[in-house]
Amino acid sequence: MEVLVTVIVVIVCLAAVYGMSAARVVKQYERGVVLRFGRLRDAERLPGFTTVIPGVDRLHKVNLQIVTMPVPAQEGITRDNVTVRVDAVVYFKVVNAADAVIAVEDYRFAVSQMAQTSLRSIIGKSDLDDLLSNREKLNQGLELMIDSPAIGWGVQIDRVEIKDVSLPETMKRSMARQAEAARERRARVINADAELQASKKLAQAAEVMSEHPAALQLRLLQTVAEVASEKNSTLVLPFPVELLRFLERAQNAQQMPGAQPAGRADAGGTGAGTAAEKSGTGTYDRAAEAVEAAVPGLSAEEIEAAKLDLSSIGIPLPGLEALEESRSADAGPGAGAEAAADTEADAATDAGPGPSTDPQDEPPEPDARPGTGA
Repeated sequence: MEVLVTVIVVIVCLAAVYGMSAARVVKQYERGVVLRFGRLRDAERLPGFTTVIPGVDRLHKVNLQIVTMPVPAQEGITRDNVTVRVDAVVYFKVVNAADAVIAVEDYRFAVSQMAQTSLRSIIGKSDLDDLLSNREKLNQGLELMIDSPAIGWGVQIDRVEIKDVSLPETMKRSMARQAEAARERRARVINADAELQASKKLAQAAEVMSEHPAALQLRLLQTVAEVASEKNSTLVLPFPVELLRFLERAQNAQQMPGAQPAGRADAGGTGAGTAAEKSGTGTYDRAAEAVEAAVPGLSAEEIEAAKLDLSSIGIPLPGLEALEESRSADAGPGAGAEAAADTEADAATDAGPGPSTDPQDEPPEPDARPGTGA
């Protein structure tokens, strides 16, 4: 009896051990591939509880999740002879568990090696500009190159991304200079366009102001108001350049050798007084004519203001000296003698009284001047 109980206990223990070794659990993201005596079973084991024959069957679990595999940096020479280092990342998953077990020894290692060789190949077929700016196209090319052999391994390439492109330091400096030159060129083009547009607007404004001189005066007043608002201690007012040129031509005409002498004696003494009285009026009229000729279109008030500005800054009015000489010549010899006597009297007054030892140095008494009443 004791022997029978012992045998039953041994059988139960062996059954428990057999049951535990035969039981398998396949997770949701896995598929099971069973090899019985080394031969592939047709049906894949789905997620859940399943059993195999211990010692006869061998269960291989294959993960169907997407795998993220970094590709080591590969160094190569581009089509335009630039040495670069490029690294990438590959996303793939197993779509056929049986092929992943039977067709290839290690599908992960196989995909990694294929990604490296494809990356070096794509570097040699591409230019540097494509690697830097056209990566989407290169990613698609890499995906096709890796996916073609991987589909026979039961692996599907989801996507391939180029992570980084490393350039030599000399190439980086050259590209930086090139980018700086391109930015400078664009800046110069923009500045030239702005200057062209501004010059067109200024030309239009000049045409409008030439048709309406009052607009130029208003612009002058506006500029003066803006300068005065800045609390400057010095205020510079513009002066008509045309008026200065007119005055210069008048002075050059006065210095010509054909000018009339001032000592012509044909008229009486009363002519000198008349010429002196008319000198101021003639000068006034000449100033008005000069201002009006230099700046056409001015009103009477503006002409008066311009003449006052001329006198305040000490600029001689055109034709003043020539006018006085001509008027003195028309007054006659009496006027000339009277003018000379007045000049000597002024000189004596300026010199002051003083002793004179030489009687010849004393001035003679003036004779009676013709044309003057007692």
